[in-house]
Amino acid sequence: MQQFSVSSFSSGPKLLQIFNRQRVNRRLLQHHLPLLAVSAISIASLYFTRPYPDILSRASFATAYPALILLAVTLLLGPWNLLRKQRNPISSDLRRDIGIWAGVLSILHAAVGQNVHLRGRPWLYYVYGPQEHQTFPIRHDLFGLANYTGAVATLVVLALLATSNDLSLRKLGTPKWKQLQRWNYAAFALTAIHAISYQLTEKQKTPFVLVLAASIAVTLALQIAGFRLRRAALSKR
Repeated sequence: MQQFSVSSFSSGPKLLQIFNRQRVNRRLLQHHLPLLAVSAISIASLYFTRPYPDILSRASFATAYPALILLAVTLLLGPWNLLRKQRNPISSDLRRDIGIWAGVLSILHAAVGQNVHLRGRPWLYYVYGPQEHQTFPIRHDLFGLANYTGAVATLVVLALLATSNDLSLRKLGTPKWKQLQRWNYAAFALTAIHAISYQLTEKQKTPFVLVLAASIAVTLALQIAGFRLRRAALSKR
């Protein structure tokens, strides 16, 4: 009979620590550093090329589109794997890390955006002021729609960001964790409504309207394609 020493059993946690350290290093080098570089270059390019006279307006615009595109990419990876007939895991480090950066930029955009309009009175993003003479105080115009959808999207992103880790996956279990992560679809939908509402409010006619439209269209197209592939695979079973 094979004999096992105490050191044989104690080597298990050590091997796990080594694996986790290697995984963290790999994610840092292959995911986070490139995402940091891309985000920084994108934000800087947008910031320094905008015609806005003040810092806050530039910063709000510069963080908006990188956050939107990264959020869209998190929804494209799953259908893209299905189209390529690749394995589509419950959780992948790449999708998780892109989601982390999408969340960070989204929260940064929301924080800056609260100070762009109505300087010093951010509550007027959500309620009417006394000079606006509205009997129902909650904003129900296009400006209010843009702000409320943006605020709810930020809260959803915060929840996703807080649970985008192995500890949450273990504590919640795969079904509950996956159910929570599906709120990513709601976050993208709310973000799209937020962006469209602001475009209509400010009547912008820039090439970035096409970026917004393309992001929404490509995301919807791949999601529909992925849904059809999943349904076809289930019907074969």
